[in-house]
Amino acid sequence: MSQPTIQPNVQQSYALYRRAGTLIPGWTQLISRRADQFANGVSPVYAQRAKGARFVDVDENEYIDWVNAVGAVILGHADDVVDGAVKAQIDRGSIYTLNSPLEIELAEELVATLPSAEMVRYTKGGGEACAVAARIARGATGRDRILICGYHGWHDWYQAANFGVDPESGEYPFAGIEPIGVPQALAGSVIPFRYGDAAMVARLLEEHAGQVAAIMMEPARSELPPAGYLAGIKRLAQAHGAVLIFDEVSCGWRPALGGIQAVTGVTPDMTVVAKAMSNGYPMGAVVGSRAVMEPAQRMFISSSYWSDNIGLVAALTTIRELRRREGPARLQAIGEGLRAALNRAIDETGLQGVCTGLASNPALALDLPAAVDRRKVYTLFIQEMARRGIHCLTSFKATLAHGETEIRQTGEAAAEALGVVKRALDEDALDRYLVVDVKREPFRRLVR
Repeated sequence: MSQPTIQPNVQQSYALYRRAGTLIPGWTQLISRRADQFANGVSPVYAQRAKGARFVDVDENEYIDWVNAVGAVILGHADDVVDGAVKAQIDRGSIYTLNSPLEIELAEELVATLPSAEMVRYTKGGGEACAVAARIARGATGRDRILICGYHGWHDWYQAANFGVDPESGEYPFAGIEPIGVPQALAGSVIPFRYGDAAMVARLLEEHAGQVAAIMMEPARSELPPAGYLAGIKRLAQAHGAVLIFDEVSCGWRPALGGIQAVTGVTPDMTVVAKAMSNGYPMGAVVGSRAVMEPAQRMFISSSYWSDNIGLVAALTTIRELRRREGPARLQAIGEGLRAALNRAIDETGLQGVCTGLASNPALALDLPAAVDRRKVYTLFIQEMARRGIHCLTSFKATLAHGETEIRQTGEAAAEALGVVKRALDEDALDRYLVVDVKREPFRRLVR
């Protein structure tokens, strides 16, 4: 086995992780940042600084970052323009006793950017924005049930889906997110449906006629939806008086500033956005038509920090910088360059597979024999990439700070890492090449 280019010492990361285990239930605040989501023991767990397309961990190892705060960073870490606007705002006050005009300015920017936006409410993250959207939809329609497809956060309204059965796997409850602490009285209030299955949505709407407040879904994630699918779901929602909500927390901003709805031409009644809208500063928003949003003025939806000045100015600056820098077009070019580099790496090693998905989120898909444990193969890939200074999963989220150097270095590392995978497969020795436990999936993305 050839020696990797980098064999990082990550002792400080794991010393901190052990300390965290005695103080923080679950070690981390975000499941996706737990050590077992990568190559536990080789991948870094704690960072001390980040800039552009790279970060430095607490052991002073530098990595090219293809995770980028699970998609929350889009311009690049510590972007000078966004951080400059934030620092200037801090000097003027991070939050006021009174309202800030920035609330209106950002609302106008969102209305000008997102096709579905006529009115706007703010939050600090995607999960709570989905909860706000659910509240508004229920309040506007006077109905309780919600059909869902995708991941919409940790709140009780959504986790109640776990009292049912996954229509794809038939398992109960959904792996990794058992509904512990969720009131059983919510059982049946949220019903999942399979992505791409409009007939299933039609059947559920008929079964619960007059009871469905909303259809909330991720309109896309790794691929664009089948032709006509979203338009069909919109027609069903309209026919049954349900609010159509697109959760674009993960898929928004990268393929187009107006989101997947701008790409497909299908405008929902409401949209949830967060993550990349503020380049790493906490910010989220629920936008929608006046008819759906206006009833929210009579609902109790309120929080002190939802309109703090830092999130507002960060979001305003990020959206304007994405427009000024032609963000979606550049991300498309970066993603296509990375995809080509990864496909070359696959070809060089003699493995079968392809880098698939949207250019804004390409993913590695290897063709493997049925008897091979795919989890071990992909964990080995993540392990070997980490050894070579690349922090990634098997999917990649670029920022505008990624350039030809990062693409070339990632492609070279992937060729070496996939070479290790090929040898391990040829020798039927995955367990021998793996020096870490198999990567754990925190949960299945509900019916996606």
